[in-house]
This record gives sequence, C-alpha cells and structure tokens, in this order.
Amino acid sequence: METWLQTAGLAGAGLLAGAMNALAGGGTFVAFPALIASGLPPTVANATSNTALLPGAAASAWTLRGHLAPFGPLSMRAMAALTLAGGGAGAWLLHLTSETAFRAIVPWLLLMASLTLTFGARLRRALERSEFKLATAGAAAMQVVLGVYGGYFGGAVGLLMMASWVLVTDLPIQRLAPARTLLLTCSNAAACVLFTALGLISWIHAAPVAAGAVAGGIVGARLGLRLPASWVRGATLAITYVTTAVFFARDY
Repeated sequence: METWLQTAGLAGAGLLAGAMNALAGGGTFVAFPALIASGLPPTVANATSNTALLPGAAASAWTLRGHLAPFGPLSMRAMAALTLAGGGAGAWLLHLTSETAFRAIVPWLLLMASLTLTFGARLRRALERSEFKLATAGAAAMQVVLGVYGGYFGGAVGLLMMASWVLVTDLPIQRLAPARTLLLTCSNAAACVLFTALGLISWIHAAPVAAGAVAGGIVGARLGLRLPASWVRGATLAITYVTTAVFFARDY
C-alpha cells in the first residue's frame, strides 16, 4: 500500500510540475522536493527530476519545431551543440559534487531560481535598455554557461535563457520561445545521457513523475488559455518560495 501511495504521490507531483512548466516554468520546484521526500539522495533526486521532466520538454520542442528561427551571431545548430556540451559538463559537475556539498548548495540554487522567476522580466527590460550586445565568442560562452546550469540543476533556466538572449538579439519573447524549448531539451537530454551512464537515475521513481509530467503539460497548456496570467504567476511564485524556505529551514 505504501508503495502505491508513493507512486501516486510522485505521479501527482509530475502532473503539477508538467502543468507549471507549460504555464510559467518552475516544475523543478515540485518534482525535485517530491523525489527527495520519497527517500532519494539529493544528487540522485536532481538527476531523476531532470530525466523525468525531459519527455514533456521534448514533446513541446517537437510541437514548436516549425517555429524555430536563428537569432544573434550563432546558428541554431551551433547553439544546440554548445548547450549539449554545457549540459553534459553540468551533469558531470553534479556527479563530482558530494551529497553533503549538494545538500548545502541546493537552497541557494532554489533561491536563485525563485528570484529569477520573480525578477526575470525586469532583468530582461534592464538589459534591453543597456543596448549592449555580445559578439560571437561572448554569445557562445554565455550559451555554454546556461547549458552547464541546466545540466547541473536547471531551475528557471528557461527564464535565464530568455533574459540573457537580450544580449544577442532584439527579437520579442514570443519569437524566442521555440528556441528556449529546444535548447532546454538539449541541456536536459545531454545531462540525461550522462546521468544514465553514471547510474544516477532512479528509474522506478522517474517513471511516475514522467507520466504525470506529460499529462500535466497537456492540462497546463489548456489551462493557460483560460486562467488569468496573474493567477498563474501568483501560484507559481507561492510554490517556489515555500519550497525554498523549506529547504533553508531543513538544511540550515
């Protein structure tokens, strides 16, 4: 009975995480704590969360494939390759991080992601006003760093991408959404391959979260057409800050 209840709980967490990712981002704030609560060590929970949320991201990327367009000084293939490399490097960095160190780092990563969710739009507008643009080398380095963060943890990395890309393009957010979805998938996929090779994924935990996330992505996409944006944002921020506070209270 306890196993069935745990499986149902993980599927429910995946459902909520998938819906959040479809609506506003932040699914990591639900999937990761749920996997921690199921008894997984932090690094394994993080790798499992990354893998479990990948199918939903891949489905979104496939759906938006016809809307991809290059921007900035790099081709889309180059950006994908750099993100794949960064995602793999981030996954390897996670492998090198001890459970004790990662447990201490996680609350700060959650706080950074929470602040990004809160102030990402303002950051983007501030960068737009600066009118500074990165050349090819700077754009490549920035994309690798984004890929590393995505592979290592990934919370709110989509918003970080959207804010950072102001430094390479003047395109509106709507035009950048397909690229964000594709490159998020690249980062997660590269990390997933390495996590699999390193044995960091608990597949028995990943399966129900993944199933829930796919369903949640569908539900979230439909709800996004009906719910007021302010409701979605408010609920997302409430979940992120409560989760962050819980981790700080637990580990500090």
